[in-house]
Amino acid sequence: MGAETMLRTLLYTVNSLLRQRRYQAALAVVKGFRNGAVYGAKIRAPHALVMTFLFRSGSLREKLKAIFQATYTHSKNLAYFVFTYKGLMALQSRIQRKKIPVHSFLAACIGGWLVFGENNNINSQINMYLLSRILFGLSRLAVEKGYIPEPKQDPFPLFAALVWGIVLWLFEYHRHTLQPSLQSSMTYLYDDSEVWHDVTDFLVYNKRPVSK
Repeated sequence: MGAETMLRTLLYTVNSLLRQRRYQAALAVVKGFRNGAVYGAKIRAPHALVMTFLFRSGSLREKLKAIFQATYTHSKNLAYFVFTYKGLMALQSRIQRKKIPVHSFLAACIGGWLVFGENNNINSQINMYLLSRILFGLSRLAVEKGYIPEPKQDPFPLFAALVWGIVLWLFEYHRHTLQPSLQSSMTYLYDDSEVWHDVTDFLVYNKRPVSK
């Protein structure tokens, strides 16, 4: 009974602390760290699982280790970034007594440099993902602000044509410039479909099973 009472008291104290508006900024940094870690793991784990078992060779233990390392790196980096970003946002707001748009840009630049500035596979994938999103966002913003005229026809078909045309040209003639994961995917689709020996590796498998 004593332990139960202590637990209730502890929960009451923690909940009371969480409701204190004076600690809002600091607590938001902590929860941002938590959300970054959870979201990073949820996003990376299934992706790493599929890509590892599809394209990576090695023992089961090596594959599971690779999945864990990729998930851990993504989760850790996103948690660190959110922690850094929200911490710097809170610091700037406290210093200038208000929140202005440049705060977000500066905080994210610093966080991006510190956390995602290391050139590795995980950071490269995340940065490339964001690049495609911000190009879309900036294009829409330019139309909204009147910097470029609104297209009379949907530009998406032209966009799709250019994206696929360029990526296949790069794959066929400058393959080394593409990310390793993209190279693996495209090799599976376009190169491996050129090779078969019988119905086994034509329909059932991509490649002949290794004989033991």
